[in-house]
Amino acid sequence: MKVCIFGAGAIGGYMGVKLAKAGADVSLVARGPHLAAMQEKGLTLIEEGETTTVPVTASDDPAALGVQDYVIVTLKAHSVPPVVSKMAPLIGPNTTIVSGVNGVPWWYFHKLEGAHEGTRLDSVDPGNVQWDGFGPDSVLGCVVYPAAEVIEPGVIKHIEGNRFSLGEPDGSKSDRAQALSKILANAGLKAPVRPKLRDEIWVKLWGNLSFNPISALTHATLDVLCTDEGTRAVARNMMVEAQEIAERLGVKFPIDVDRRIAGGAAVGAHRTSMLQDLDQGRPMEIDALVASVQELGRVTGVPTPTVDTVLGLIRLRARTAGLYSKICTDVGDRDVRAVDNRKHDCRRTRAGQYRPPRFTTIRKRRFGRSHASRCVKWNDRMQTYAACDLGNGKHLYIWRCGYGVERFGLHDCGRSTG
Repeated sequence: MKVCIFGAGAIGGYMGVKLAKAGADVSLVARGPHLAAMQEKGLTLIEEGETTTVPVTASDDPAALGVQDYVIVTLKAHSVPPVVSKMAPLIGPNTTIVSGVNGVPWWYFHKLEGAHEGTRLDSVDPGNVQWDGFGPDSVLGCVVYPAAEVIEPGVIKHIEGNRFSLGEPDGSKSDRAQALSKILANAGLKAPVRPKLRDEIWVKLWGNLSFNPISALTHATLDVLCTDEGTRAVARNMMVEAQEIAERLGVKFPIDVDRRIAGGAAVGAHRTSMLQDLDQGRPMEIDALVASVQELGRVTGVPTPTVDTVLGLIRLRARTAGLYSKICTDVGDRDVRAVDNRKHDCRRTRAGQYRPPRFTTIRKRRFGRSHASRCVKWNDRMQTYAACDLGNGKHLYIWRCGYGVERFGLHDCGRSTG
């Protein structure tokens, strides 16, 4: 069986070393200095005081790796839609896409019995890029429990955990699920095949939904935010709202809210991944962890006032840090609202106009019924660009120059504004 790990960072790298050491036919897709180190020196894992280095097949070009039996996606949720088309060379008619991504998965309503079966979630799959690109029948769910970090390029430090729960959308114990479970077990990893994987998704999401944004807003570690009277109350309210949504969708929680919060406090002075991303200037995983729950509240008719409030706060916190962008997902009219951070006033301006320095731009656009079907990002010196193919000959270009200036352009049939 050929296994490719797409996004061989901390978790993907940890899994890659374990599989390679066990003799599995595994390859990794990575980029930058981390990839260069793996290609030159192999991939190193520090686990329980022991250091293991294994040679690995690693590339930034999926076409060089060929069609796989399993493609295990371990990217952050917001990073997946822009690379779906890039993954095409890895995928054949019998390839299984293993979705090891945090938050509510894009395939959540596939083969879920009830009134909402087949519902698609714009917060995690804008424009149905993954639904249409992968196809929901190809997906196998996965809840990732290990904690690990890249301490330097090519070196992974394992912190705790070794379980990767697997599950089919319909709850069956399929041949492909059991085969992958066996491959992972042979590598020393726990990989049970669960008939109700969505229950596990929600128990993990409980913590990610609440602890992550609150920690990023307050800079508090888990032990503090779970015991402080104010932040504990906010986290609890978010969890109660999420629980009502999940239970309307048929989920059964094995523990109650207070035990889940106590479990978070017991972890100790841990800095959540969202707080680490904020501190290190990395894009923050907001939509899959928080906005998805808000969207599910709308789907099920459950009010989410606390989730809504925290989502608004963490989105603005991320925007002011330049770490959140809803390119390809936020839709509205063709005007752009620019907020002057110095004066806190708000005014409407026409699309395609430069903003003075220190402006934060909140984008809200609609081009008929068109949504972005493809999103590509790239960097060039001090400028950051993004281009969205909106279909029907339209392309939306959004780019940020130095000093916080952003510019927009709509290219349509040879004409360009911006």
